[in-house]
Amino acid sequence: MIKGWLLFASALTAPAAIAAPLDVPAAKAQIDASLAKTYPDLETLYKDLHSHPELAFQETRTSALLAARMRKLGFTVTEHVGKTGIVAIYKNGPGPVVLVRTELDALPVEEKTGLPYASTMQTTGADGKTTFVAHACGHDSHMAWWIGTAEALLAMKGQWHGTLMFVGQPAEEIVAGAKAMLADGLFTKFPKPDYGFAAHVGPTEIGHVDVKQGIVTSASDTILITFKGVGAHGSMPDKSIDPIVEGAHFVDDVQTVISRQKDPQKFGVVTVGSFNAGTVANIIPDHADLQLTLRSYEPDVRKVLNDGVVTTANAVAEMAHAPAPDIRHPFAANPVHNDSALAADMSAVLKPALGDANVALVPAEKPGWTASEDYSEFVDAGMPHSVYFSIGGYAPETIARYKAEGKPLPVNHSPYFAPDPEPTIRTGVEILTLAVLSVTRSK
Repeated sequence: MIKGWLLFASALTAPAAIAAPLDVPAAKAQIDASLAKTYPDLETLYKDLHSHPELAFQETRTSALLAARMRKLGFTVTEHVGKTGIVAIYKNGPGPVVLVRTELDALPVEEKTGLPYASTMQTTGADGKTTFVAHACGHDSHMAWWIGTAEALLAMKGQWHGTLMFVGQPAEEIVAGAKAMLADGLFTKFPKPDYGFAAHVGPTEIGHVDVKQGIVTSASDTILITFKGVGAHGSMPDKSIDPIVEGAHFVDDVQTVISRQKDPQKFGVVTVGSFNAGTVANIIPDHADLQLTLRSYEPDVRKVLNDGVVTTANAVAEMAHAPAPDIRHPFAANPVHNDSALAADMSAVLKPALGDANVALVPAEKPGWTASEDYSEFVDAGMPHSVYFSIGGYAPETIARYKAEGKPLPVNHSPYFAPDPEPTIRTGVEILTLAVLSVTRSK
């Protein structure tokens, strides 16, 4: 393969038989020229989004802000797709339909970064309780590079042909937004994409990108359990059935699903992320509420984990002579799969732009990332060619400082997670723009 050029075989392309070769260094120079003009505004947008986060299916301000920006660029925008999602379409002659997706939602966590634009927002969550809200996952970076990618592609629209389908997806954090958009006609009311691209910032060095073949992220299952008991005075435990004790037994016992039931050579995680029960010291409550997340790659492991959680919860309740617990499974997402051939081609495109050392093509036989994503819903709904990228967000000096201090580097969902905005956003724009250009350059 000639350095800096990419030729796609017809088996990998959509409507056009063969995509024209892309001069990567020249394209990167044009993208950077676009960013030289637009970046200050993108950083302003990023800081605004960072300071005004919204939870899943509450992203009304966020989606309205992005919709207005896309309309100003000339996209045809439809709002309220899947409740708070947006779809922006730009047609530029015959060619493939290419989906570029960003997430809109934030997390119910208090930000502790100390940034001058840190979020102090509070809102009412789905459980009716007041909670802090923060973009502790990095979706604010994603939205900024999503807008920047649209701007760069329009600045270069003489060099590509096809239809851009920019999707702003709600409720990724509860893996429910993609399903909601599909149920609302994402692939029937709008053109069905031939290609799809998405990316996520992570706690690795700025300028580095992982391009994974095969399985990219784990499957996710959210399970909610309510253990039932009999309330009583704290001094009269014999008159109660203590749901806190039930829950405590469960937290310990459920880990034997991992250590004694799951194949030790296969990935699987059962995490109890929330345990709520009681109000004061001298009352034994009548229920305890637990929230779990399960992660796995393979269907057989996923079944072991889900079945094991249910069996363990029922056994704990029976041992306590308690009523059967309420067990609910409200959210789930399959693993994200990358098209391995397209991933290899994307790696070849990105290396001349970012440098060979900064682009890692991770083969299919290597493990994926343990986090989960409902972008898989779009892929599984019949999007034939898709790549999901992982982009580094930390400056080398930040990584070195944490290492020197003997502290773990804050990862996604930490209240201290704070990617470096400018290089993160610029890299995201470069990667996604080059990806779209690579599949839309018809002869």
